[in-house]
Amino acid sequence: MVVFELVIALVFLGALLAAWARRMNVPYPALLALAGAGLALLPDAPSVTLDPELALALFVAPVLLDAAFDASPRDLKENWRAITGLALVAVGLTVVAAALVARRLIPDLPWSAAVALGAVVAPPDAAAATAVLRQLRPPHRVLVILEGESLFNDATALLVYRLAVAAAATGTFSGWHVVPLLALVSLGSLVLGAVLSRVALLALRRVEDVATAVILQFVSTFAVWLIAERLHLSGIITVVVYAILLARTAPDQTPARIRIPSYAVWEVVVFVLNVLAFILVGLQLKPIVQRLDRATLVAYATVAGAVLAAIVVVRVLWVMGYVAAARWRGRRVRERVGRPAWYPSFRGAAVVGWCGMRGIVTLAAALALPDGRGGPLAFPSRDLILFTAFAVVLGTLVLQGVTLAPLMRLLGLEDDGTVEREVWLARAETARAALAAVDGAPGGAMVELLRRKYADRLRRAEPGGAAPATGGGTSPVPGAAPATAGPAREPDDGVEAGYLAAQRRAHQAQRRVLSELRARGVIGDDAFHRVEEELDWAEVNAEAMARSG
Repeated sequence: MVVFELVIALVFLGALLAAWARRMNVPYPALLALAGAGLALLPDAPSVTLDPELALALFVAPVLLDAAFDASPRDLKENWRAITGLALVAVGLTVVAAALVARRLIPDLPWSAAVALGAVVAPPDAAAATAVLRQLRPPHRVLVILEGESLFNDATALLVYRLAVAAAATGTFSGWHVVPLLALVSLGSLVLGAVLSRVALLALRRVEDVATAVILQFVSTFAVWLIAERLHLSGIITVVVYAILLARTAPDQTPARIRIPSYAVWEVVVFVLNVLAFILVGLQLKPIVQRLDRATLVAYATVAGAVLAAIVVVRVLWVMGYVAAARWRGRRVRERVGRPAWYPSFRGAAVVGWCGMRGIVTLAAALALPDGRGGPLAFPSRDLILFTAFAVVLGTLVLQGVTLAPLMRLLGLEDDGTVEREVWLARAETARAALAAVDGAPGGAMVELLRRKYADRLRRAEPGGAAPATGGGTSPVPGAAPATAGPAREPDDGVEAGYLAAQRRAHQAQRRVLSELRARGVIGDDAFHRVEEELDWAEVNAEAMARSG
């Protein structure tokens, strides 16, 4: 009962803090982490110990899938150099920098523990990044790079982490095995994610009940993670590949009446998981602090502060150096081929460099270290790594998370309208497809009203089109029936059947064109999901009208 009461209290506290954070225009994970730290310092605060494997599966898997499902392969491909540099090179440099700083301050620290510490604090966390970024509206390219990095950097850091743990346990380390192991794990995870996405589609496409479909979605997400871990593959890469492939095919096979409530449930669950994760992270501090005397606490705080400064500086320097090199290369390309090249912005680079928040993955990895209080699997300096991991999570969330929005305002960074332009293009093309589908269809005046509705939508979606009417005329809600004057009359059964058939053809044509636009790379997944939601509500509204007659 105590655990249940604690969970309810944490969720309620998280909801209040999230509402307060929105009013203050700051990311709510920062307030959640501060609240968790404050609770840990209270005399009667409960000490919560999380099973590390449970923490990774429960908190990371669904949040990571939610972020990867919305990721755009087109945008990831266009920015693969920047994303790869952050996910591989920047993570590697961070591991080295953190290990060197820790060894400098504590010379007796074994190299295995120093490298493990670096690997624990190296990867910016997907949960932290997406939770913060969704409240801000940076330029689309900046958002793509940050979200893409957060999907792939954990695999690099956790591989180094496992090698360091193995080295501490065996006393040996073979660098020659690193590259083959990385290739084998990555390839196996890619294949497993692709196979499991096919299996999930075969199962989910046969489900017509909303509750059953949502439960199967969550069960399949955890199953993908657990299967990958049992096979000693990367659960992160497997879930990312699984979600991206699922997002490419599931929309064409999932009815709107299932997709709308499932998206709503996922949004709520991801929020609750973020609330619990960030507050429970703070509660991990209490048992650590209780085991430390004053001198040790000061020493640990010094190491934590130095490591925090090192990882922030390394990331900023890498991003700025990458942008400088890219701009130099862009000028050389322009001189050679005689055409302009895209230059990454130093203002955008400043935001990318500053947005390196850590989260639940960092704490879960630290908690997964073997107990350092004796035994054959004792890991050296485990408390130091736990303390530093918490300090880095708290410090990055507060220092970078709270100051990120003011930094964007100072730099004058705003949404560049890329997604909005693609949304209007998709609306125009889907309306044009619907108009072609209903032209010439039997059904008399009712089909003519439907045709006029799509014609008006096409006119408003095209450049220079009129703004949607706010009173009377065509309904601003997509798919809603147009308002008509005069008393209602009972339509002829043949006329009504013709109208419903034309409407179904229009919906099918719109979805087909929308999927083709995304498949050809004309629009990204952000615009796709925006218009998909509009079509979903139109389809649900039409089904309700058909059932009511």
